[in-house]
Amino acid sequence: MSETDCTDEPLTPAQRLESSNPRLIDAGITTITDMETLQACVAYENQHQKRLPILKLLAQRAEELREES
Repeated sequence: MSETDCTDEPLTPAQRLESSNPRLIDAGITTITDMETLQACVAYENQHQKRLPILKLLAQRAEELREES
């Protein structure tokens, strides 16, 4: 594996939410660890596809983050 294959850069909202595979979207949402990232993903979804199921998953993750803190 080359050095360019591994990165510490966080995933962008597009990388988290733009996939034809629902499992990848679920994983992208599940791995959100802070409200700033979550808010960026909500804003991205609202600007692009406005998929209600995705917005519901993001709201659920927000509630989980609130409970964890």
